[in-house]
Amino acid sequence: MIAGPVGGDALYGRNAVAEALSGRRRSVRLMVAEGIREDDRLRAILARASEREVTIDRVPRLMLDDLTGGVNHQGLVLETKPYPYVELEELFERQGTVLVLDHIQDPQNFGTLLRAAEAAGAAGVVIARDRAVGVTPAVVNASAGAVEHLLVAQETNLARALDRLIDAGWWAIGVDTGADAVDLFTTDLPAPVALVIGSEGSGLTPIVRKRCQVIVSLPMRGTVGSLNAATAGAIVLFELLRREQE
Repeated sequence: MIAGPVGGDALYGRNAVAEALSGRRRSVRLMVAEGIREDDRLRAILARASEREVTIDRVPRLMLDDLTGGVNHQGLVLETKPYPYVELEELFERQGTVLVLDHIQDPQNFGTLLRAAEAAGAAGVVIARDRAVGVTPAVVNASAGAVEHLLVAQETNLARALDRLIDAGWWAIGVDTGADAVDLFTTDLPAPVALVIGSEGSGLTPIVRKRCQVIVSLPMRGTVGSLNAATAGAIVLFELLRREQE
């Protein structure tokens, strides 16, 4: 568990720190390991921290090791305020795909999906408040800091959140297998899309799956019959982007 300032986070790693310093949340203090080699990337991070009037402290590397629980912090830890989740209605003001994550629990998968969503220009992300991982320092690191540039809404009831997205004009399209699933690459899909990705183990929950207006699947030609949530989600996100650009 990464210990941060009271009521905040301790972000680590150069990508996560650099993007957080350019993102929406407020940064408080940047801790830099004593004796770290200063290259162009580090100098740019230090300059950005100074521009944002963030306190910069040189500290023993062991202090950063203790603070982060021994993860590879690359000599940098940024103390920040909590991640600034948004209300779902803020996403209604944007255009494009909304990524809806149905109780994703693995920080690495979550971070990878966030990185793909940001790279594909998603309008925002909706996650479950309970029984799901939130935007933790590990997730920020796994996303290479991309989540700092995304709007993420945290909802207690994902099924109701999907209803609201549908009412606002999005089409709920889930990724799953089953007799009702259609091939992603051969099916015309309406837009904009609220793309629903299920959890790593059980996939889409029944109540969320029922809200999906279309279920798509990825054709499999190899021996392995499935992909993990992050890989499948990234493929669909970029397929939707390709269609938007046609």
